[in-house]
Amino acid sequence: MKKTIVRLAVGAAVFATVLAGDYAGLLNFIPSYLTFIPYLAALLITGGEVFLRAFRNILKGRIFDENFLMTIAAAGAFCISEYPEAVAVMLFYQAGEACQSFAVAKSRKSIAALMDIRPDYANLVRNDGGGTVRVDPCEVKAGDLIVVAPGEKIPLDAVITEGSSSVDAAALTGESAPRDVFEGSEILSGCVNLNGVITARVTRAFGESTVSKILDLVENASSKKSNSENFITKFARYYTPAVVAVAAVLAVAPPALTGWNSFPAWLYRALTFLVVSCPCALVISIPMSFFGGLGGASKKGILIKGGNYLEALARAEIVVFDKTGTLTKGAFKIGAVSSPRLSEYELLSLAAHAENYSAHPVALAVKDAFIARGGKISENIIKDAEEIAGYGVSAIVGSKKIYAGNARFMAKIGAEITDDKIADSGKAEFFDNEIAAEFSGTAVYIAVDGKYEGMLAVSDEIKDDAKKAVSDLKAAGVKHIAMLTGDSPAEAKKIAAALGIGDFAAGLLPQDKAEKLEELFKRKSAKGKLIFAGDGINDAPVLARADIGVAMGCLGSDAAVEAADVVLMTDEPSKIAVAIRVSKKTLSIAAQNTVLAISVKFAVLLFSVLGLADMWLAVFADVGVAVLAVFNALRALRVK
Repeated sequence: MKKTIVRLAVGAAVFATVLAGDYAGLLNFIPSYLTFIPYLAALLITGGEVFLRAFRNILKGRIFDENFLMTIAAAGAFCISEYPEAVAVMLFYQAGEACQSFAVAKSRKSIAALMDIRPDYANLVRNDGGGTVRVDPCEVKAGDLIVVAPGEKIPLDAVITEGSSSVDAAALTGESAPRDVFEGSEILSGCVNLNGVITARVTRAFGESTVSKILDLVENASSKKSNSENFITKFARYYTPAVVAVAAVLAVAPPALTGWNSFPAWLYRALTFLVVSCPCALVISIPMSFFGGLGGASKKGILIKGGNYLEALARAEIVVFDKTGTLTKGAFKIGAVSSPRLSEYELLSLAAHAENYSAHPVALAVKDAFIARGGKISENIIKDAEEIAGYGVSAIVGSKKIYAGNARFMAKIGAEITDDKIADSGKAEFFDNEIAAEFSGTAVYIAVDGKYEGMLAVSDEIKDDAKKAVSDLKAAGVKHIAMLTGDSPAEAKKIAAALGIGDFAAGLLPQDKAEKLEELFKRKSAKGKLIFAGDGINDAPVLARADIGVAMGCLGSDAAVEAADVVLMTDEPSKIAVAIRVSKKTLSIAAQNTVLAISVKFAVLLFSVLGLADMWLAVFADVGVAVLAVFNALRALRVK
């Protein structure tokens, strides 16, 4: 940019000097056939780069671009002895291009500032006890210890082993309030440590870390163009050769019919026509609108994987939610234990050993409840552990085959549930009175060697913004909202009623969710879009099948995040409505830019044909409109 400014300043100074000398009559001392040389010098200084780019593009087969059009226009102006105008047009074109580049750089810088989360280094704890050493985050392995000082970015996903602090996750999730973290807390790469010194054990290598995945999503988003962007690209491909052909006809046809004495005047009109016809306002401003929209969404903690998905969000008619981890917190608690024969501790022990290798939130709750009762899981007695999607888990513990899962699982293995209602069981042992008092949760049934032995009552909480998510979506124009869950009908009904969701289906296996989704597809219009929002690995197939898959990025599984088209870094379902608003605002701005560029261009094209426009107006119609459109596109960064 500095080199461009210097070159344009020198070119402007030379042009001003030559123009002043011409008006003062100083060029009269030069032979008439050499008077173009001072203007040519000014033209080469201001437009030499454009001529060179045009020549290189022609060699590469890319002929019809703005560089070619400006080269033809300047050369044509020289041919008809319009030297000052040729230089002035090139000078103002280059100045406009510099302003346009500045606007684009400003928008990219705004987005880069939002995504300035890549860590520069990690303080690795030496194995020999010799303190820490500063290394590239890529060199740190899972299991290594790192130290993060106040003010430093957290370089990798980790769990705190020593110390406490507050972390700023604004760049990662859009949250304004700092999070308090302490020993045992999980911390995500890309957050900033605010006050305390913390030591943490790395859980994922840098390539698998949160910050790495976010940067990858953002960097690859621009490769997936929207229909609007693809249309503009195709439009420009055919538009530019067409206007060159029209300009050629405009320069030759009228003089051929009325006499060649008028050729210079018609050539000037044709050259003005060429300058106006440069498609850069369209080619630059529409992608910039989507680029701004993607940046505005990321500022809110919403990662949209491409302009095509951003555009599709504006046409959302149906939104389908998973329940656990999406509308509810996924932070389960064991509310009650019921068994005809075993004690609370014995039943929890069997369940915890069977669930030991599962990462499902319910499994974690079972293990936590057992450990809280003083239990210790002996991994050496666990064999052949297996997780069966949609049913539960099984494992050999000692000499017994343990099954833990839902009622379908019990029916599958032939274990008859004999104690289905906790409240009616004399052996029910509530150890969380608050949950027990208002219990309406999920049941985990336990069987030993095919014989039913008891159940655990597991409860989940509705997310704070879940109700707001439903109301905001309705306000955003979404016609139908549904919930699909593998949970019990009673629990699903309770959650749906609390949130105002009238359509729900419960007790679904992963393949059942896919079937229900196909049924919902029939309810949308031809141009309407269906959104599915989920968080678990079981949701990956339906996330991929939906028009737009939305994953909970913080608590969601890697498979769900990978399959989704939109990732919510704060796990707040209300952000879906925000994403729809971003989409609609972006499309509105893109439409404004399209109307502005096309209307101004065609008006000035008409004026140039009629001889009412000169090259000065032509430059405004090209570069001036492009600059206005780019600055308008920056508004997409600001979304409420």
